[in-house]
Amino acid sequence: MINETILAIIIAFAISALLCPIVIPFLHKLKFGQQVRNDGPQTHLKKQGTPTMGGLIILGSIIITSLFYIPEYPRIIPVLFVTVGFGIIGFLDDYIKIVMKRSEGLNPVQKLIGQFVITGIFTYYLMNSGDVGTSVLVPFTGGLQDGLKLDLGILYVPFVFLVMLGTDNGVNFTDGLDGLCTSVTILVSTFMTIIALGEGNGISPMTGAVVGSLLGFLLFNVYPAKVFMGDTGSLALGGFVAASTLVMQMPLFIPIIGFIYLIEVLSVIIQVTYFKKTGGKRFFKMAPIHHHFELCGWAETRVVAVFSIVTAILCLVAYLGL
Repeated sequence: MINETILAIIIAFAISALLCPIVIPFLHKLKFGQQVRNDGPQTHLKKQGTPTMGGLIILGSIIITSLFYIPEYPRIIPVLFVTVGFGIIGFLDDYIKIVMKRSEGLNPVQKLIGQFVITGIFTYYLMNSGDVGTSVLVPFTGGLQDGLKLDLGILYVPFVFLVMLGTDNGVNFTDGLDGLCTSVTILVSTFMTIIALGEGNGISPMTGAVVGSLLGFLLFNVYPAKVFMGDTGSLALGGFVAASTLVMQMPLFIPIIGFIYLIEVLSVIIQVTYFKKTGGKRFFKMAPIHHHFELCGWAETRVVAVFSIVTAILCLVAYLGL
């Protein structure tokens, strides 16, 4: 399986790297440009009009690569289903905001309904396929084979919804700087690929495809970005991270390997709550937290580098917890 996974990384990278020079001019021609907040860091104003919806490139690369492996590794299907499903929700959100010029995009209820339907179908699979069940591995209790597995029973259903929606929003909030979400998710996906290979659970070709597709995309998404992934990419990646960890019975590892996702979404919750409780005061200079560091004087590239280093170190910590 190691050779197949390495090949999947290479194939996905090649597809993504080749698609970018083709798709980016097309997105630019269609005027699918990023809309930048006026109240954000002033350095971001130059990003106005940069092509977005680049998540189509990421999704296309993942789908094409995964199709080669599905006949031999059918456990890829449910993870791919969630990834594509959440990506479609993101695409509709991007399309409404950019093409139809409705700044809100999908309203929260519409987005939630879509996420609930996809998560509900995925939860049914987890509980009835016979491959996963309702148990989750507790970190630092003895590893994949001998570690403590907590059986959540009926509580597994709300737990899955919490993991799916929380992770998806965390990844979505992380997509705010050139290469930030891409770099962090490459590291998270690499960790999951290594564990999937060791566990032999049959999803490593797809986790590898995500690594490869993001590496190819990063060539054009690194500062200064020539394309952004948009909600099409960030929601798809959030769905992938959540779904793959659930299939591997490792969702409790998300707060470790996905610590950046966690602090991004928590910073927004803290900011909004503090703003309401204090009558307009802000806890952070700006949320999500990567913008706070920017307004503290950090260069955009420094924020991306530090957040990526933190993720890399925490992935090593998580590995010790297996």
